[in-house]
Amino acid sequence: MQIIKDKKIIEDNWQFLADDQEIPQTGDITVSASRWLNDKDALIQRDGQTGIRIRSTDALEDIAGDLAGMPLVELDIAMFGDGRSFSQAWLMRNRYHYRGEIRAVGSYLIDQIFYLHRTGVDAFLLDESRNPEVALAALRDFSVTYQPSVN
Repeated sequence: MQIIKDKKIIEDNWQFLADDQEIPQTGDITVSASRWLNDKDALIQRDGQTGIRIRSTDALEDIAGDLAGMPLVELDIAMFGDGRSFSQAWLMRNRYHYRGEIRAVGSYLIDQIFYLHRTGVDAFLLDESRNPEVALAALRDFSVTYQPSVN
């Protein structure tokens, strides 16, 4: 599957691991916030990188102490009308000073890519229904902005 990262279309080498799946010893995976909190020791011991996928209902405070060592945080956007993921990205960049990759996954619209990027999202998972070139072009939707940006 392809992603947009740092304004380039690249292949994704990460895999999301469901809560009921066995933890593999190798490979780059992301897990839910609850799985991270429950299985942190086992996840740290494995070979390969481990990231976290947070839902808009997850409390950032629960994982804030672990963000510095986290290479990837995925924002699981359940529905395009829910703006909490925008706030989570902004909080991670500004309050928690997270400098790793923040990736949008789930039900966001191509029209939201520009705004998600301005709040701190720097990667976007694209499903088969989304044209990567159109999604990439969305990062250049506007040349003038009024508010400051995280990036």
